[in-house]
Amino acid sequence: MRPISAWLVTSGRANQECQVLDISPKGAKVVVQAGSAIPDRFELAFFQDIDKRRMCEVIWRRGKVLGVKFTS
Repeated sequence: MRPISAWLVTSGRANQECQVLDISPKGAKVVVQAGSAIPDRFELAFFQDIDKRRMCEVIWRRGKVLGVKFTS
């Protein structure tokens, strides 16, 4: 799978560009600039379909790579 460009959207912060490396109906693997600076919950908005957004909860962190589950 080719990486998919997306935005991490969190209230009170600037949107951050990220890359989605792997995605399933239940969650995704996301690469960000600074993994520790990302809150535990955020919204993921996809470039291809900006109206398609998914609420996410971080399940694990490994440096700049996050494992998230979709909560909506």
